[in-house]
Order: sequence, then C-alpha cells, then structure tokens
Amino acid sequence: MASANLLQFYLNQAERAGDDAEAATLSNVRERCRRSESAWNQLAQRAALAERNRLNQSIMKAASPPSEQ
Repeated sequence: MASANLLQFYLNQAERAGDDAEAATLSNVRERCRRSESAWNQLAQRAALAERNRLNQSIMKAASPPSEQ
C-alpha cells in the first residue's frame, strides 16, 4: 500500500471509530471506540511524519552535488 493510501486508510479508520463512539449507547463501548480513534490518529500522524521525512530526504538528495569517484 502506498504511503498516501496508508495515511488515508488510517484517517478513514479514525473517522469510523469516532462515528462508532458517537453512536455507542454503552459507555464501555464508547470508551473503546475513542481509544481506537486515538490509536488510528496516532498512526496517521506517524505516517504523515514518515512521508514528510521521505520527501525532505529526496529533496536534499536531489539538491546535493554528485559525488566524485
């Protein structure tokens, strides 16, 4: 799965867990869904950071002069 697709997947799962929490009538189910939502959001943040780091690394690599051998 491409990183952009993975990020979107994580965000979709977080949204789904949030919706499930809103619809839950039992407090323990609502709390479980909120924990799940938080976990998916953390995964999305990590995926976004990894993507930014990959982009920055490729920019720096492209901007560096070729090494002489």
